[in-house]
Amino acid sequence: MTLILGVDPGLQRTGWGIISSRSNQLSFIACGVVKTDNTLPLAERIKQLHDGLLDAIVRYKPEEAAVEETFVNMNGASTLKLGQARGGILLTLSLSGLSVCEYSANMVKKSVVGAGHAGKNQVGMMVKMLLPASDATKFKTGGADAADALAVAICHAHHRVANQLKAKVLT
Repeated sequence: MTLILGVDPGLQRTGWGIISSRSNQLSFIACGVVKTDNTLPLAERIKQLHDGLLDAIVRYKPEEAAVEETFVNMNGASTLKLGQARGGILLTLSLSGLSVCEYSANMVKKSVVGAGHAGKNQVGMMVKMLLPASDATKFKTGGADAADALAVAICHAHHRVANQLKAKVLT
């Protein structure tokens, strides 16, 4: 059994979800949302993301992590801030000793829903079907972020063996 941490990065809200993967069986462990205070300077907000994710890592002790890749949007300043938040998140995961894989949003959606351009509602419904014990919907703000993080973890569970084989070939 492998515990996988999935992360849906964001500067305002970062969703996280932990699943266990044994062969092709997936089980829900936990999920949550790290929210930052937008009145604080960027460095302090990134520290809030670090502290929140580190708390989940210490509490649940995942063995692997997966993060959704950033897409570039029209607002360059927003994209840059998201990239900085992602950098802080990747550093937190790496310093915690986790191997980290990254997946595009389309890959996550295709792995969970079967279509790369699925909507958030479709992703949330499939996460609930695949992980019936999931409580991502309990969050009034950020439930979609927690569900998306679980989707990233599911995607990693489906692709982790191929990634490990690829890594062995490269070394």
